Amino acid sequence: MKIEDDEDQSLRVAALKTAESIIVARESAERALLAAKEALERKTEELQQQRESFEVTLNSIGDAVITVDIQGRVSYLNPVAEAMTGWRIADAKGEPLERVFKIINEHNRTPTQSPIQRVMALGQIVGLANHTALISRNGAEIAIEDSAAPIRDSNGRISGVVMVFHDVTARRQAEKALRETDRRKDEFLAMLAHELRNPLAPIRQAARIARSPTATEAQKLWSHDVIDRQVHHMALLLDDLLDISRIGRGTLELRTELTELATIANAAMEMSRPIIDSKRHALSIALPAEPVHFAADPLRIAQVLSNLLTNAAKYTDPAGQIRLSASCIDGLVTISVADSGIGIAAEELEGVFTMFSQVKASRDHADGGLGIGLALAKGLIELHGGTIEARSEGPGKGSEFIVRLPQRTLSAAPQLRAIEAAAMKAVRRRRVLIADDNLDAAESLAVLLRMEGHDVTVVHDGRAALATINSVQPEIALLDIGMPELDGYQVARLVRQGSLGRAVTLVAMTGWGQDRDKARALGAGFNHHFTKPIEPTQLMNLIRSEGHRD
Repeated sequence: MKIEDDEDQSLRVAALKTAESIIVARESAERALLAAKEALERKTEELQQQRESFEVTLNSIGDAVITVDIQGRVSYLNPVAEAMTGWRIADAKGEPLERVFKIINEHNRTPTQSPIQRVMALGQIVGLANHTALISRNGAEIAIEDSAAPIRDSNGRISGVVMVFHDVTARRQAEKALRETDRRKDEFLAMLAHELRNPLAPIRQAARIARSPTATEAQKLWSHDVIDRQVHHMALLLDDLLDISRIGRGTLELRTELTELATIANAAMEMSRPIIDSKRHALSIALPAEPVHFAADPLRIAQVLSNLLTNAAKYTDPAGQIRLSASCIDGLVTISVADSGIGIAAEELEGVFTMFSQVKASRDHADGGLGIGLALAKGLIELHGGTIEARSEGPGKGSEFIVRLPQRTLSAAPQLRAIEAAAMKAVRRRRVLIADDNLDAAESLAVLLRMEGHDVTVVHDGRAALATINSVQPEIALLDIGMPELDGYQVARLVRQGSLGRAVTLVAMTGWGQDRDKARALGAGFNHHFTKPIEPTQLMNLIRSEGHRD
């Protein structure tokens, strides 16, 4: 009995120890499980924080971001990508990328392969194809750029792809506009060369006739008229170029005075009458019965109207209709030039006032010109505080250009300019020096001045000019800038430093006519700056005015 009790006691002790071991093991397992759970929760929280931080970062950048899994299905879009694609992340998640991110080549309109497959194959960053456009969910087209890169897991295996792209529509439009401007500029320069060469043939031929021993006096007079007309034509072309350059730089000055509408209209018609008559156009005029006075630069407004009338004549088939009309209502002077010509397509109306611009139909019908006339007209009218508008019902239906100017007034009529007043006085014989390495230019100018009665000396380099100024002491020295030995600037500085000081009037003659060129000439000591080709009348007036300073 005692033995059985001992065995029972041993069994109970063993069972107790086993239970204790089980309890200890269970508690240990529970502690391990709790630790693992806590670690998992911490890891999950860290991953969630990383994910949230990742999404916050992607949501805050200015580029669009799309991520896809290894099967190419969308897993994430940031707000910029949502806006550009038109897909909400809730709708896009799990969709094939090609459905959400639909891209084409903007030139040939063919679908463009997404970079996902290349990223998977190469395992590196891949740029999108050039000229890629994104077609959003609502059909809008957006020019895009950039790249796609692999997403790797902790083992370095590719687990997805991230694409980062942005809208470059504005940049591509600007690039396209620059290319178009460059193309028009090239066409303009080719046309400029053509227009400047055109007068050379009749000038050369007329000069040959004028010096021919068999030419009659009538033929010589005719040749002189041809040369004069062609030189005048070239000068007008260059003046237009200079004017539009000055308008662009904001340096063109208006000579505003109280003028009358009918006077301006008559001057414009007189300038454009030759081409109107040569094409047998019928010109009708409708001006207000009462005189219309307003403050403007009459020469510039006449230049604009003449340009519009000339354009109407050029771009209207022979025996067409041209109408010049005007009105003055509520302080607004409105002038219209309408024609029955080739018309202008609706999409080209806005571009007719653009520099280097000519519509195709205009190029086909034009009788010459640089194609800058309307740009110049627009600039001149805007300088007057007015507007100019083009209208047309389409090709073959004629055109109308409408100028609107404020009817401003002046408190008093301007006085005659000093040079003009001096030009009205009697001409006095002056001592003049001409220094120019272009022999023909120098000698022809000398002949003109001698015909006016002036005493003229001609030299052809800077050192000779300086020596002549010191020995002859001319009252006026006309100096070319680009002379050999010493240039015009050097001669002017040496003259001002010498014994003559300011006694001689120095006039710069140069083909460079920008403001910085004029400033440089004045800084070197010149009194006046003339841009070649020099208008003889202006030069004569200057010499007369300088002659009456004393």
